[in-house]
Amino acid sequence: MNRSYLFLYLFLFALCQSCRTTENAFSPDRKYSPEQLRGDYTLFRNILEDMHPSLYWYCTRDSMNYYFARGYARLNDSMTEPQFRSVLSFVISRIDCGHTSVRFSKDYSKYLDTAHRPSFPLIMKCWNDTMVVSINLNRSDTILKRGTIVESINGHSVPEMIDTFFNYFVTDGYSQTGKYQYLSNGLNFANWYPAIYGDTSAFVVKYLDADSQEKQTIVPLYDPRADTNRRLFRNRLIPRHESKRSRKAIDAFLTRNLQIDTGSHAGFMTLTTFEHGNHLRRFFRQSFRTLSEKQIPNLVIDLRSNGGGDASFSTLLTRYIIDRKFKLADSLYALHKHSRYDKYIDKSFLYRLLMDVVTSKRSDGKYHFGYFERHYYSPRSKYHYDGQVYLLTGGNSFSATTLFAGTVKGQKNVTIVGEETGGGFYGNTAWMIPDVTLPNTGIRFRLPRFRLVVDRTREKNGRGVLPDVPALPTVEAIGKGLDFKAMKVKELIQLRAAMHTASGSSGLGPSGPGAAGPGAAGAPAVGAGSQAQQRK
Repeated sequence: MNRSYLFLYLFLFALCQSCRTTENAFSPDRKYSPEQLRGDYTLFRNILEDMHPSLYWYCTRDSMNYYFARGYARLNDSMTEPQFRSVLSFVISRIDCGHTSVRFSKDYSKYLDTAHRPSFPLIMKCWNDTMVVSINLNRSDTILKRGTIVESINGHSVPEMIDTFFNYFVTDGYSQTGKYQYLSNGLNFANWYPAIYGDTSAFVVKYLDADSQEKQTIVPLYDPRADTNRRLFRNRLIPRHESKRSRKAIDAFLTRNLQIDTGSHAGFMTLTTFEHGNHLRRFFRQSFRTLSEKQIPNLVIDLRSNGGGDASFSTLLTRYIIDRKFKLADSLYALHKHSRYDKYIDKSFLYRLLMDVVTSKRSDGKYHFGYFERHYYSPRSKYHYDGQVYLLTGGNSFSATTLFAGTVKGQKNVTIVGEETGGGFYGNTAWMIPDVTLPNTGIRFRLPRFRLVVDRTREKNGRGVLPDVPALPTVEAIGKGLDFKAMKVKELIQLRAAMHTASGSSGLGPSGPGAAGPGAAGAPAVGAGSQAQQRK
């Protein structure tokens, strides 16, 4: 081939590739046509109606049909991915299943990881129509300090905003604690505000000053690119100069640790997950051996940030605490092994193979996971803990965590302290939870395959596991950064100790004295207390 023609060919090929790359390049502002949106939405509805085993558990079929129709009616104009996600989230929240949620496409998620977009700078703690500043990312702001009560933002009152936000958040049943906690976590408020109310360059915030007088201030957008110290959370606890091995050890400590207060014979266990990869079997074995060898009479298990994970680990923890045999579930079943929509469901072939092994079809037409419906677990004999147990729970306590808390609730040596769990007490819909990817927009939603009823004798009232001793947030506690739930546990332990001292008890048995919680005397000073303050 003539060299001039070869160079021309290569130039045209490179130009075509450049044009193709430009055409296929991801744009966060891309809009999808009503036809594309309706195609994805129809598929979204069909898959839920065909595969979700609890679609009408808390919402009637007629009501669910109404919300499906209402969502479809909004697709009369082109939309960006965030706008369409909001429509799907509004509809999916009506199922009242905390495991069924909408996620951005993989491309949009990658964009968000690196975009560092300007956002609302306040992280709020929300409860009972109350909104208080817990962190202000704009460190030069001397007005909206931690503990400041917010009355409205851009003319939207706090009750109105909370009611509106809650229409887009998922939860198990009718528990609202999980929604309040989700709104209070990290940048969730900042991220959802523009999705619901639209973008704005500044915020008019009405607040109460130190004299409880209503004031107003203008809050600009916070630009993380201009903040050289924007890594505010986990990296505060894991310094950058630490070696990779040290950082890994610190990260493991923040995930699960046991602190012993030798002065008062109390243990404080922090457990933020039941997921694989955290060596939980070894951690439980070592922890309960330590408690046994040191004869620690009080154990506090902090589950406030534990969103669940593998039920085998929560079951193992249950066996160290419980005083009787127990079952994981009265019923655990899926509607189908597969469907005509399998090509949109992640790892559908593997899930089908797994269901072939572990399920069988019953006379009710459903595919039951019979092992867990029949099998009873016994308490562990070695290192079984018989002392006083205090569980700290809240809205982030979910899924497998709720299975554990619900199973030991009511046991004479177990006291649940804090707030209602975000996970349902009666049961949930989870177990196998593949992602479904919608073909036009790439938006994903989680599709739990199994309905689990823990104990059919429990009341199906849509509530989570309720605390035996409530410990609720206050404006003062948020303003001072106090761990009010750990303080309540410490108060309970000291009260029990005083009662036993007055009655002449030796104080070294299961009901003996103790003090527990972050900052207890004699406890290691590494990280757990400050982490608790950030997340509560």
